This record gives sequence, structure tokens and C-alpha cells, in this order.
Amino acid sequence: MLTTLGISPERASTIAGRYDTLFFFLSAVSLFFAVLIAVLIVTFAIRYRRRSPNQTGADIHGSLLLETVWSGIPFAIAMFVFVWSASLFLTMARPPDDAMEVFVVGKQWMWKLQHLEGRREINQLHVPVGRPVKLTMTSEDVIHSFYVPAFRIKADVVPGRYTTVWFEPTKVGTYHLFCAEYCGTEHSRMIGQVIVQEPHEYEQWLKGAGAATAGLPGAPENLSMAALGGALFQTSGCPTCHLVDASGDPSVTVGPPLYAVYKRQVELEDGRTIVADEEYLRRSILDPMKNIVRGYKALMPTYDGRLSQIEVLQLVAYLKSLSEEPPAASGGEHAPAPAPGDTES
Repeated sequence: MLTTLGISPERASTIAGRYDTLFFFLSAVSLFFAVLIAVLIVTFAIRYRRRSPNQTGADIHGSLLLETVWSGIPFAIAMFVFVWSASLFLTMARPPDDAMEVFVVGKQWMWKLQHLEGRREINQLHVPVGRPVKLTMTSEDVIHSFYVPAFRIKADVVPGRYTTVWFEPTKVGTYHLFCAEYCGTEHSRMIGQVIVQEPHEYEQWLKGAGAATAGLPGAPENLSMAALGGALFQTSGCPTCHLVDASGDPSVTVGPPLYAVYKRQVELEDGRTIVADEEYLRRSILDPMKNIVRGYKALMPTYDGRLSQIEVLQLVAYLKSLSEEPPAASGGEHAPAPAPGDTES
């Protein structure tokens, strides 16, 4: 009904109903107290008004019970809302393990999207209904904001870092995609569509002709993000310094091996230990001097400005594809040293 009246966008994701319930609860509480306070102000102003110039008010000594009630009730409501909203936030902050991944790059003034299987889109996103979708997003220039009202998702897309958000569509259809952060003179034209399809229709679209590649000369069509990243890894000369499997001897390379790197604990030269997530992999490519892995020299040059954001995402996808523990090489096991780079590639 609210959608028909234009008051609320259509609900088309699993999280939309929970967001709306919280929003309407907050609206109802705010309206209730606004009306209550307004009525009390008017009532008291009339009932306790001065009726003669010489009239003085009675002494008021206060009431501990009354003060406790009017302090305790708002506090209880605030804590209830905090727990409720925190639960919702944590749900949105943790994508399901089986979520399909799509990479998004914001650029004045368009959305560039690439599926893990390799298909690329501009200002359109095709997804299957009933399946969680994780978006890994960054910007090439200024701050943007990825906003789909029907899914109740909105996340800033910031240059120099990765932002993640996820949703699970529940209805087949076409939904509006906006940039909700002013990003320049053509900001109002930075719009698009999210097209939700039946799973079999999505699979047909995903395998359709015209899938873009990384723009590498002679690259075949329909390569996955990991395959494109692997090709870029080879053409950039990275294998001269880094191992990507257990078949080689890490002692003869100047860079740490990269197999089994994703989500592993990394011990740094300064004594810190961090997890090799997507953001760590991105920083190690673009700013390798920031986190030097213990036992390796700071020799790797920066690739900032030499690679586009989508190419960095492809390399990250390739490194993530190496996360499965490989079989040990013959002649002894080599423990993986999880670090994407601290030497020249």
C-alpha cells in the first residue's frame, strides 16, 4: 500500500522488510513523543497560566519517582533501538559464505561492474533471484554512493579503499540504481538498473556473447576475473619474484610465495599481525611499502597509476583463487608465507 501511494519504495530484498520495520518503529516513537510533548505544553500553558498580576506559583519540591520514570523510559527505548539496529547492522556487515561476488568501480559518471565469471557491465547489474550477492566496490576518482532503494542498500564508494555490501533479491524485475553522493556536475546522470532474473535466465545471460575481457591484446572472451588476473600477473612479470604453487623452492625467490595467501595471518616486519583480506591484497599491490612482511626486503615498486582499479580487482580475484592449500612439492614441504608482495614483481 505504501509503495502504491509513493511513500515507500518497493521491497525486493530479504533485508528490506527488517529495515522498514525499524524505520516505522522509530517514526512511530518520534511521532508519539512529539504529539505527547506538544499536547502537554499546550495543556500546561492553559491550565497553569497566571490568572492575575499578583498570583504566584506554588513551591515545587520535585519527585524522585517522576524524574526516574521520565529518564528511565527514554533510556530503555534508546537501548532497545540500539540493540535492534546493531543486530541489523551486523547482519548486513557479514555476507553469507555462498554469496556470488561482483566487483564495482565508480567513475565520474558511471558504474563499471564485473562478474567473477568475467562478464562486464556499465550502469547495469544482472543478478539471479533468491541468491545472495556480495559487492566489492571502489572508486577511480571521488566518493560515490551505491544506492538501490528497493533493496534498502546504500554504501559509500571511496577511492583508495574497498567497500563491501550484500543483498539477496526476492523479486524478478528491474530496479533503480543511483549514486547518492554528489560527485560532480553530471552526478544526476550517474544512474543505472539492477536487473533481477530467474536463475536459468541469469545463467543464459552470463554465458551470452559479448562478454568483455580485461582489454588485454588478444585476450579471449568470457575469461573469469581470476583468469584475467592470472594473465595480468604473468604479463606484469610477477612470477619472476613470487611463487603461486608449492612446486618451486621459495628460498630461491626474492618475494614471498602467494599460494594460500587469502585470509591467512601475516606477520609484518614491525611486529604486527594482520589478516590478508581484500583490502590488504589491494594495499600490497598499490602501496607495498606500507606493510613489509617479516623476512623479506622492501624491494617491490608501487603499481599505483600503472594499473586501473578493475585490473587491481582482477589481481585480487586471482590471489583469492590461490587460497586453497596446494599439495606439497616433492622433496619436502614448503610452508606458505602469506604475503602478496614486498619485492619487485
